[in-house]
Amino acid sequence: MSPSLPRRDLLRAGLALGALGLTPGRLAAAAAAADEGPFDYAALKGRARQLSQRAYVPPADDLPPKLRDISYDDYQSLRFQPERALWLADGLPFRAQLHHRGLYFKERVRLHELHQGRSRPLGYDPTYFDTRKARLGRMPSDLGYAGFRVQSHLDWGTDVCSFLGASYFRAIGADKQYGLSARGLALNTGEPEPEEFPRFSEFWLERPARGADRFVIYALLESPSVTGAYRFEIVPGNRLLMEVDAALYPRTAVKRFGVAPLTSMYQCGENDRRMGNDFRPEIHDSDGLALHTGAGEWIWRPLVNPPVNRLNSFADDNPRGFGLLQRDRDFSHYQDDGAWYDRRPSVWVEPRHGWGRGSVQLFEIPTLDETFDNIVAFWVPEKTPQPGEEHLFAYRLHWGREAPVGPSLATVAHTRTGIGGPAGVRRRYYSQRFAVDFTGGPIPLLGREEKVEAVISSSRGRIEQVSARPLIPAGGYRAIFDIVPADDSQEPYDLRLFLRQDGQALSETWLYQWTPPPVERREF
Repeated sequence: MSPSLPRRDLLRAGLALGALGLTPGRLAAAAAAADEGPFDYAALKGRARQLSQRAYVPPADDLPPKLRDISYDDYQSLRFQPERALWLADGLPFRAQLHHRGLYFKERVRLHELHQGRSRPLGYDPTYFDTRKARLGRMPSDLGYAGFRVQSHLDWGTDVCSFLGASYFRAIGADKQYGLSARGLALNTGEPEPEEFPRFSEFWLERPARGADRFVIYALLESPSVTGAYRFEIVPGNRLLMEVDAALYPRTAVKRFGVAPLTSMYQCGENDRRMGNDFRPEIHDSDGLALHTGAGEWIWRPLVNPPVNRLNSFADDNPRGFGLLQRDRDFSHYQDDGAWYDRRPSVWVEPRHGWGRGSVQLFEIPTLDETFDNIVAFWVPEKTPQPGEEHLFAYRLHWGREAPVGPSLATVAHTRTGIGGPAGVRRRYYSQRFAVDFTGGPIPLLGREEKVEAVISSSRGRIEQVSARPLIPAGGYRAIFDIVPADDSQEPYDLRLFLRQDGQALSETWLYQWTPPPVERREF
């Protein structure tokens, strides 16, 4: 599975050349010599802390023009030669292939092999790549790489994960399909000023042992505001597991400090149909944000393609987990046999230790293009990290069809919207209808005569036409209601719904933020 270019524009980031009066080649040689020697995670954390106490040095602008101006097709042709993969000749259970610099990936990322506690730099070698179509010509000997990807003995023809661009990385589960991305850190996402994109400037790839079922990576993160040290322990499987340890050291104060960020795409779906000019009914990598709060509540928030930038915050104390999920797995709902959106992985974030008070925040950006990642979700501590402090975060990332945990209650299967009002009756005012389908949990055990109640609330407006009835073809329950806007504004409405029977909750909590159309489009 070859890598594709990122959907979001990445800020330029790269390895800085020190002001030592050395040519790039001599500096690279000196750095390589210094890299030979002992390495451990404690030393990497110490280095990250020291860097946080120094002024940030911007990355070097040293990419040859041929690679800076390369076309998309020519860059994609720079494929790594599989027979040159790291550890192939040793018959080990994992292999690594390298990404070439060029196009959007301009900055040099320093790569090292780690074996028995000692680090060895991986120097640039043009014979690792097929360069015939791109016709690169002679490249600098210290060109370096843009990132890497990993394969395992389970299927040498498919990636396990890929680290490429800023602090972005992706992985696959049983469906062997890339989709949404994770990041090392999100800074000032959703703020009026430009977002800051930290980058992994160096990686250490630990040589796997014979028979190993996991792969370990270390990374140094750098940005104008934060430095960090990361350790990733990756276990392939039907649901791929990443154990992540992060030590973060702020250089300067930031307004929004996003931990364990997930980045995805939602263009249109059954609840937000804005693409009448596309033959595909739904286009999205993820269809909802799932939350398992510290108090034990399960929440499902369907994603939307909003008319304007929108930031939602879900306050919590020691969250048990959150994730961007792709619940809809029906190919007929997408009709895409190229992107295979029905196979895109979900990602669940599981804190390994108490994260304290803070909030899961969801940032949604309007988009007309499926190649643009417009959804970001992350954890924001209540107390913003300050310069001079160390902040440790440990968490698990689960990549696969489903989250590793889920509610024992019924879950939301579908959210649909349309014009409100009773059928066959002349409408005298505008309303919007919501139909929310729940399946699973205790619903299959309910008798036909049992009374199920849809408990609904809205931040504004009037709720009417409420019903909850069995959805026999789907083996679930359908809750229906209309929302009548309170005024002519387009301010969003916060909606909340769950099913209840005899005073007991039957379902997870459905949350939704609905933006009414402008007055001229409120036909009835």
